[in-house]
Parts: sequence; structure tokens; C-alpha cells
Amino acid sequence: MQSVSTELNAPLVTGGKTYTDTTRDIAKPVETFPNRLWWISFLIAFSIFGMQTVALGVLVGAGMGMSGVNVPVSWGFYIINFVFWIGIGHAGTLISAVLYVFRQQWRTAINRSAEAMTIFAVACAGLYPNIHVGRVWYIFWAMPYPNERGVLWPNFRSPLVWDVFAISTYLIISLVFWYSGLVPDFASIRDRIKPENAWQKFRKSVYSVLSLGWVGSSRAWAHYESMVMILAGLSFPLVLSVHSIVSFDFATSVIPGWHTTIFPPYFVIGAIFSGFGMVLTLLIIMRELFNFKDYITEKHLENMAKITMLTGSLVGLAYGTEFFMAWYSGSPFEVFAFINRAFGPYWWAYWIMMSCNVITPQLFWFKKIRTNPVALWIISIFVNIGMWFERYVIVVTSLHRDFLPSSWGMFFPSVVDYLIMIGSFGMFFTFFLLFVRLFPAIAIAEVKTVIKSPEAKGFGH
Repeated sequence: MQSVSTELNAPLVTGGKTYTDTTRDIAKPVETFPNRLWWISFLIAFSIFGMQTVALGVLVGAGMGMSGVNVPVSWGFYIINFVFWIGIGHAGTLISAVLYVFRQQWRTAINRSAEAMTIFAVACAGLYPNIHVGRVWYIFWAMPYPNERGVLWPNFRSPLVWDVFAISTYLIISLVFWYSGLVPDFASIRDRIKPENAWQKFRKSVYSVLSLGWVGSSRAWAHYESMVMILAGLSFPLVLSVHSIVSFDFATSVIPGWHTTIFPPYFVIGAIFSGFGMVLTLLIIMRELFNFKDYITEKHLENMAKITMLTGSLVGLAYGTEFFMAWYSGSPFEVFAFINRAFGPYWWAYWIMMSCNVITPQLFWFKKIRTNPVALWIISIFVNIGMWFERYVIVVTSLHRDFLPSSWGMFFPSVVDYLIMIGSFGMFFTFFLLFVRLFPAIAIAEVKTVIKSPEAKGFGH
């Protein structure tokens, strides 16, 4: 009992840090010129991003014939990547909003990066539906605005239109939540800048604008706390609604393997699972590069590993439930769809998904693995791979063999498909590298509330 109590009461900030130490350490990557490693990483990510831009230009110029989509697999890499990136963005809202509502203090060191990750992931996801429509220059036809086309309006009964409203609402709330948390930290950086030259004067003026005149008074903090609680309350239902609505793109169809009521909770759990996998991937690297080990401790990593293990187990339960319901339904089409997933032409994708998403997270039952950053990082990579293949299995294996054998076909991604998919990772990491260079990657003000150092008296107690 004593060891359990000691573990629960483990400090969230180690090293005996004071408030001054906290501000200096977290602001250091912003205040110092980026080193060689940052430049190399940024140039690689930006080059991959540029490769995606070229591939998109080729696709728009030459048409959808350059992609691998066909009949019957009319949904290919673009919808797979859309659902994948939307799922990645779920951990940010969960860490920021849900854990805030439940007053989980361990969120303070990881929420800022998770929120940024959410915004960048949604930006990557938003690219793919625009590509998928084929004629991207007509995308405005989907917008409800007064026009001369009379009765031609979006079909509000379509889940594809629901996606537009759900994801745009999610993005706006996430942006406001993220920026609101940055305001006190922008003020801290502003006050630390000494305007000794023109560059420093420019930086000080920029952070002065970004901090919105923050002075840190008790009245300002009272308003800030109220605002954050309101935003957290608004964000709470978004965790459940956004990916549920994304799942309706599939569940409201009559395609075997898609037409199932388990999709909304299954997609939400899977999104949280993949989101925490990406959070672990990014934070473990950031923890090492910026020497944030005193702020992102083993307790933070272990808590994230536990949530990953829980959601991975629930994803495995959903996989089993799908097979059971297909058998229980008595429908030969449903039974065939799931047998085809496991033993058909795409069996390799199914078993990669199962091994990465169900088997690999079970290693987190062992404390030595949960608290080992190298093992955590490797497993998080497997989680990301497994969740991408989950979307591949859902989309491709359900479409490539339809009701009639005469309409069966195979899906072969093109070079353009691969370039655009890989390029989205370049886009994501380009944005994230700019974020850690220009903004505090950890919430300075929030971390100070959980410091239990003898030198840090007052606010931390």
C-alpha cells in the first residue's frame, strides 16, 4: 500500500525546480537560435512537404486517373488518410478538455503539444476530402451560401456534409483553446526579452501583440480560469461527436463491413488510441532534445501508456464484436466480408492491424516497459502503423469485393498516392517543428501550479 501511495503522489515536476527555473527552461528553445539538428529536421520535413505539393499539382493538372482509385474501390488513400489524421487529432482535445474537467494535474506538461498536434493533424486531414472530390476548383459547391443556382444546395441529410460542420467546429474550438492557453506564456516571453537591438525589439513587439496585454493580475486569472472551463465544457462533447460523425460516412451505407452500429464508439476509441500513440511519439523525442525530463517525467509517460493500453484493449474488443455480430446476423454477405478481411487477398493488412493494435499494447502491462522511453517510443510507432492499416482494411477490403463477383476488383495505390500520403507527414512535422521553435512547447503557467518544490512557495501550493 505504501508503494502505491508513493507512486500516486510522485511529483509531476522533478529536480527541485523553482518558478524561475521553469520559465527559463521551457522558454529556452524559443529564445535561442535553432541548432543544427533542428535545421536538419526542418529541411527534411519541409522537403517531404514540398514533394507532396508537387504531387498535388500533378494530380490536379492530370486528373484523378493519376491516383489508384477505381471501380469498385472508389475510396482509396485519400479517405484512409483523412480518417487517420482526424483520429490523430483526438488526443489533444482529450488531454486538454476532458482531463481538465476531471482535474487531472498530470496533463499540464503535455497538453500544449497535444493541442498543437490536434490543429496540425486536422489541417492535414482537411486536405484529403478536397482531393477526393476530383475537381477541387468546384469544392465551393458544397458550401451553403446564397447563389444563382436555385435549388442546388448541399444535402444536409448526408454525413459528408455533417463532416464539414463537425470538423470545422472542432478546429475552431481547438484553436481558441490552444491560443488561450498560450497567452500567459507569451507574456512571460515578452517580459524576458531585452530590446537591445532591432531584432529583439521586433520580437518583443510580436509577443506583446500575441499576449493581448496580459498583466497576470488576479482579476485576469479569474477570467482566464472561467474561460478555460467554458471551452473545456464545449470541447468535451466534441471528443465523442467528431469521430462518431466521421464513422457515419461508413455506417449509414449498405456496404457489408460498414453498415454496423458499433462504428461510432469503435471510431472514437480508435481515434483516442491513435492520438495517444502520436503524442508519445512526439513528446518522447521532444523530451530528449530539449532536456524536458524534469517536466515530462516517467509518470507522464506511464499514464499515457496506461490510456494507450486501455484503448488498445477496447479496440481489440471492437474487432471481436464485429466478427461476432457478422456471424450472429446470419447475413452471408456480412460473414463473407469479415472472413475476406482476415483470409482474403488483403490478409496481410488485417494481421498487421491486429498485431500492432491489439497485441503490441499489451506489453504495457509490464511497468518496466511503461516507464522505458525507448520501448514506449517503439511501441507508439507500431500503434501509428496499426491504426493506419485499420483504416486501410475498413476502406479497401469492404469495397474491393461487393455483392456480385462480377464487380470484384483490386486496389493498387499509385506513386502519386504514396507521395501525397508521405507528404502529409512532412506537412505535419514541418508545422510541429515551427511550433516548438516559436512557441513554448510546455504550458509554463500551468506547470507552475503543480510544482512541489520547497523553493517554489505560494502559487504551487
